[in-house]
Amino acid sequence: MSTNVTRDTFDQVMVPNYAPAGFIPVKAAGSRVWDQQGREFIDFAGGIAVNSLGHCHPELVATLTEQANKVWHLSNVFTNEPALELATLLTETTFAERVFLCNSGAEANEAAFKLARKYAADHYGADKHEIISCTNSFHGRTVFTVNVGGQPKYTEGFGPNPAGITHVPFNDIDALKAAISDKTCAVVIEPVQGEGGVLPATQAYLDAARELCNQHNALLVFDEVQTGVGRTGSLYAYQEYNVTPDILSSAKGLGGGFPVGAILTTSEIAKSFGVGTHGTTYGGNPLASAVAKKVIEIVSRPEVLAGVRAKHQRFVDGLNAINAKYNVFKEIRGMGLLIGAVVSDEFAGRAREFLKAAEAHQLMVLVAGLSVVRFAPSLVIEDKDIDEGLARFDAAIAELVAANRT
Repeated sequence: MSTNVTRDTFDQVMVPNYAPAGFIPVKAAGSRVWDQQGREFIDFAGGIAVNSLGHCHPELVATLTEQANKVWHLSNVFTNEPALELATLLTETTFAERVFLCNSGAEANEAAFKLARKYAADHYGADKHEIISCTNSFHGRTVFTVNVGGQPKYTEGFGPNPAGITHVPFNDIDALKAAISDKTCAVVIEPVQGEGGVLPATQAYLDAARELCNQHNALLVFDEVQTGVGRTGSLYAYQEYNVTPDILSSAKGLGGGFPVGAILTTSEIAKSFGVGTHGTTYGGNPLASAVAKKVIEIVSRPEVLAGVRAKHQRFVDGLNAINAKYNVFKEIRGMGLLIGAVVSDEFAGRAREFLKAAEAHQLMVLVAGLSVVRFAPSLVIEDKDIDEGLARFDAAIAELVAANRT
């Protein structure tokens, strides 16, 4: 395998805003990844919940190849068949009547928040512009989305910050009641906080949020960038809770590894995005749209969604068995194949050490904050890969514990 570039090359030529792992993957299939030295890794990270069908899924490869031989890009001066087919499928499988296509989760959320403010201005006037979000939430890295996100560390040095954004504790109904008013244009919630620690919303909280938005003529926005497209065991997490938002953002798993994003909404709300009000050059790209349509078709298969639920239990049982041996986690939480292992007080703030230990045992995992190890594997990961990956994780933790407790 080629080694013309190495991990050291990153430090020489890339902007230093990332600290990537010490190996470079060069080939992948399913839930297995090989690096430049030919070492085989098991992938429990899924490109941060992006590779919904694993690596190089044959149906996705065939779809992309077919579209690549037709048309790559046209812009939104024109339309194209794959974009229209994807939008049609999304309206057929969700609450949505209208779809806006873009390129990423941040773009989807940017569009969602702009649409919420525009709709409020159109119907209630400029004073109705306030957005309520949750502490520890994450909605993207644009200036707008990073401020709607509830993690101040991501806004430091990028001020002045946009006005009219309030944060309340997640799952705190009383705090939401106290914050919402007739000036609120939108309440923004992740059904499962991803970057904030893989923390699911309670049923009561989402029910209350829906009712409060109804009372105050505010829009309920669900950020399903990480939870969408089968990740929780339903096509979208709102279906798990039976709470329907007014706007939903989707990305990550939507393209199965190909960059794409979308917002889903109703016809009435969509009217506020008239011609020229918002746009994106690459949004609705034929390549991305063709792949995303195939992803939705595959993930929507009953056996795939049922498999997510079964694999969730296999993961949780395996993690609990590991914890029974080493007592390093104080909670295993999440939904479907978005799972968080909260480290014990002994390892508080040190979740990244688990990631590094796993890497040494050729296992790819994630963190969610400082104290949660996160797992977001392929939705169709084979049971043998789950078992082998957990065995490697067991060995990694044994080594970490031995070093820590001697």
